[in-house]
Amino acid sequence: MTSKKNNEHIEPEQNQDTQPVATKDETAESKETEPKLDAPASNKTHNEQLQADHKEQIEKAEKQGKRGVKFGAIAIAISIVFSGGIAFQMQQKSAEYSDQIAALQAQLQNTQSAVNKDLQAIKQETIQEASHAVEKTQVVQSQQQKSIQSLQLAVADVKGRRPNDWLLAEADYLVKLAGRKLFLEHDAVSATKLMESADQRIAALNDPSLVSLRQSMTNDITKLRTIPLIDRDGLVLRITSLQQQVDKLPLANAILPEAEVVEKKAVSQDINDWQSNLMTSMKDFSENFITFRSRDGEVIPLLSPEQHFYLRENIKGKLETAIRAVYKEQG
Repeated sequence: MTSKKNNEHIEPEQNQDTQPVATKDETAESKETEPKLDAPASNKTHNEQLQADHKEQIEKAEKQGKRGVKFGAIAIAISIVFSGGIAFQMQQKSAEYSDQIAALQAQLQNTQSAVNKDLQAIKQETIQEASHAVEKTQVVQSQQQKSIQSLQLAVADVKGRRPNDWLLAEADYLVKLAGRKLFLEHDAVSATKLMESADQRIAALNDPSLVSLRQSMTNDITKLRTIPLIDRDGLVLRITSLQQQVDKLPLANAILPEAEVVEKKAVSQDINDWQSNLMTSMKDFSENFITFRSRDGEVIPLLSPEQHFYLRENIKGKLETAIRAVYKEQG
């Protein structure tokens, strides 16, 4: 369609342009061919050339129209591809943005859940701490109330008592302390003194109703005085001194049986006994350097140095056991 219209527009322009050209050619050709050719033949050739030129121009116009259509189609295709690429990129970006938004939403939900958990934990801790504080305050309050009540009772008891009741309480305390000294520490001297001081407190009351109590206390004091006093410290010191002297004690030597008594021979005055006299004098002289004694029976050998050490340490250990027995009042 575009080619035909273009050809229609091009044809009048070509006719207008070609007419003056034809006149020029005709004048030139008429001048040249006046002597040679006739006018009808020149007109035919001129028309044929015009038609050929017209055809060439039409073909060129059609080719140009086809090229324009091709260029337009290519431009449209390029624009379509470009717009499709842009749309594809936009879709990818929108998908990425949607993924990022979803991730941010999930992160926000996680943070919200974590914050809620932390808030609940803090809330529970505060509630527990508050409950513990309330319980402690209640316990302290109850203890204070009990202490106040006990103080009130003590004040009422003090108000109702007589002044002499303090002496009775003190005597009771001294008697209990004497019993502890006697049964736990086995200290009869301290127990006797405590009982005597308790008897003095009761005597200061000057109350006839306490005569039987004083009688029983006097009997106990008499029994305490009859207990033999043992100087434990002195006994321990004596054992300690013996323990220190163990290293200085001499050890027993080997037990040997008694040697037989040998009568010494006297030198005779007879010259004929010169041989026996010579042997007797030689024995007497040799006994000044070497002595031979014969013993019959078993001989107990001496102890080795290690056995000496073990023997002394054994004695020290037995003395240490004796010291402990003194403190524990064991026989």
